[in-house]
Amino acid sequence: MSLKSLTKTWEPMSYGFLDASAKREIRRKMLKAIAVPGCQIPYASREVPMARGWGTGGLQVSCTLINPGMQVKVIDQGADDSVNAASIRKFLARVSGAPTTMNTLEADLIQSRHRIPEEKLREDQILVLQVPNPEPLRPVQPNMSIARQMHADADYGRMWLQLYEQIVRSGRVMQGASYPSLVNGRFVMTPSPIPRWDVPKMDMAAHLTILSAGREKRLHAVPPYTRVEPLVFDDVPYRVEEHAALTCSRSGARGFFMNEIPQGDGTSTYEVSDSELGVKTIRCRDGEAAQVGETWYKSGEMV
Repeated sequence: MSLKSLTKTWEPMSYGFLDASAKREIRRKMLKAIAVPGCQIPYASREVPMARGWGTGGLQVSCTLINPGMQVKVIDQGADDSVNAASIRKFLARVSGAPTTMNTLEADLIQSRHRIPEEKLREDQILVLQVPNPEPLRPVQPNMSIARQMHADADYGRMWLQLYEQIVRSGRVMQGASYPSLVNGRFVMTPSPIPRWDVPKMDMAAHLTILSAGREKRLHAVPPYTRVEPLVFDDVPYRVEEHAALTCSRSGARGFFMNEIPQGDGTSTYEVSDSELGVKTIRCRDGEAAQVGETWYKSGEMV
């Protein structure tokens, strides 16, 4: 055995940016997270060329999963063309050589900030969600050591009390994004800052979802066909945002989650949050060839 046989030719960067040791660790932690749905798994979050809090957790998972044969889609608040989405998409393409796409139906790996696409995902697709704060108990228990013990004991009484107090004070649950949800009947998780509109999309979904928080150094997962149930009282049903009657001012799409755009006269117009769905709708309206996949919602109602 020689020293030369134990080394390899120097390269300026490992494939996918992360070194082999980091990828192995993240893969092991993802497998553990898949085996225990909703459970937060700690990992050694590496440094990437992006500030903490801007998607470093999701980027590390994507760099670990990506390969040259994958088509990658990156969205930010539903938009493919925002600065954050465009920067991450360009980075992933540069470090992996993987082709990029804006079409949800063509993507193999989808990294998202704060939204799940309106078109249903398939079994062969992977959704990576960026998570700024993975701990659902933090608002009711700031001591993380105690919070982890509460998870171990499945002690979520304080979360139920928080929801009850919101109903008593406001007449309804005021929790908006990051709605606490019970995964596989065991762990309560924070499903990223996705709106309430998107939470039902995770229930018994065909695709794998990996949620990663780089700043907090934790990840959790929702495997395919896993039950995800928002915490609700039996006599107070879960309500999504009231966007069913809204129409996109640009595409004419109706019955989907909308972005409100204030106007100078004090009124508001609305645009469909999923920008690619809006583009497809416009193309279909103009007689161009565009395939719109099956959507989670139809006329504002979950299918």
